[in-house]
Amino acid sequence: MNFRYLRPEDIRKLDTFEFAPRCVVEGWLAGRHRSFSVGSSTEFRDYRPYAPGDDLRLVDWRVFARTDRYYLRTHNQETNTACHILLDSSASMGFGDPAKIAYASFFAAAVAYLVTRGGDTVSLLTFDDTLRRWFAPGSTTAHLHNLLHALEDNRAGRPTSIAAALQKAVPLVRGRGTIVVLSDFLDDPGAVFAALNPFLHRGFNIHLFHIVAPEELELPDRGLVSFQDMETSARLTAHTHVIRDGYAAAMRGHVDGLRDLARRRRVEYTLARTDTSWFTLFDRFVA
Repeated sequence: MNFRYLRPEDIRKLDTFEFAPRCVVEGWLAGRHRSFSVGSSTEFRDYRPYAPGDDLRLVDWRVFARTDRYYLRTHNQETNTACHILLDSSASMGFGDPAKIAYASFFAAAVAYLVTRGGDTVSLLTFDDTLRRWFAPGSTTAHLHNLLHALEDNRAGRPTSIAAALQKAVPLVRGRGTIVVLSDFLDDPGAVFAALNPFLHRGFNIHLFHIVAPEELELPDRGLVSFQDMETSARLTAHTHVIRDGYAAAMRGHVDGLRDLARRRRVEYTLARTDTSWFTLFDRFVA
């Protein structure tokens, strides 16, 4: 069966995609070898980034030669992990061509496919200012198909409140693992990271993918234009050449604020432009 967001050509590319070995090396999709309960077993568990004070004898210099980053090998007893995909489905995600929600859905489908193919579990949560649909972690082909159907049925709709939705997701997303948030992050950065704190305290690896259309980063100069808020329907008429510099500065400030908070909280942040291939986003999957 063909799915809108997981086409046969996507599967063929994913099955031979060169990022796969690197992502496993750097801790992504390490699956059965990823556990936060380190045992005395000598079985390889995972790689994790070097931190000051770590034993340099544990650094894998072959990985350093390939990635120019310091990673330590860790070992433990075998266990499974979960990947949780949180997809912003608010009205603003309907903007652009391709729409931001479509771009994010292609990537979400690919992540779900790779996780289940590796024998690990994946969940899906769609949200706007509240929680819309929740699929608990699963790893079967039937579960993957349910997620893909949900992505196809999903539509950008209500206003944005990322922080509120993340707070409501806390009791659903249990245990430890990886959280992938796909959103345009039109919310206060401080509030977003405050809502992420419970997940950080529980030891989740968090990846934020900031989905933006190129014209959101740099306003095209189109003369007198009427702008409409996709969530409130409010309108504003302005000359683009008058406001575009101030707009660009404000957008850069927003992006820099998210990136700085992510760096300080040890959260992976990626600015994902919809005019670039979503396949390149896998380069950012490091633990």
